[in-house]
Amino acid sequence: MGKGQSFGNLIEVGDVILHSDILTQYFCCDIERCHGKCCEEGDAGAPVTLDEIADIEEQLDDLWPRLSTGAQAVIDKQGVAYPDPEGELVTSIVCGGNCAFRGSHGCLLKQKPISCHLYPIREKKLGPLTGLNYHRWNICQDAIHLGTERGIRLYQFLREPLIRRFGEAWYNQLCTTADELLKQGLI
Repeated sequence: MGKGQSFGNLIEVGDVILHSDILTQYFCCDIERCHGKCCEEGDAGAPVTLDEIADIEEQLDDLWPRLSTGAQAVIDKQGVAYPDPEGELVTSIVCGGNCAFRGSHGCLLKQKPISCHLYPIREKKLGPLTGLNYHRWNICQDAIHLGTERGIRLYQFLREPLIRRFGEAWYNQLCTTADELLKQGLI
């Protein structure tokens, strides 16, 4: 794994290119205030892989009684996922925005899709590289406020999902890169 490098607003850590906002933005979800709006609003479901779809389908019998009747109807009609307008597979949604797998106390899935776990970071394949970008959404203003108040940056808040996705060695390199760039005033 190569040493982290900065190219303007883009930072390279291993085979991942990320926007510097991921290292500089303060962020800490405030579920008490937002009530998980990112699972309720939007024009498409969460991006999922074929393996994640298979995992959701395996859980479906156990989940079915806890799903809303609207979620059950949507899943009966189109399945647990569908292609969005750009052709990316996303989780099914109900009433134009609610994730079909959102219960009254959060996600009903045993393990969230990685795109949900990483949110508000969005991942995109860039040939052999992976790109990470911070998705700014006005419903996350409480998270920005709480992160600023607590001094928690986005990459620190998302430690667990970043390790889940890229591994602990990569995350440690990300932290070293962030420390060096912040110390040098480059970000």
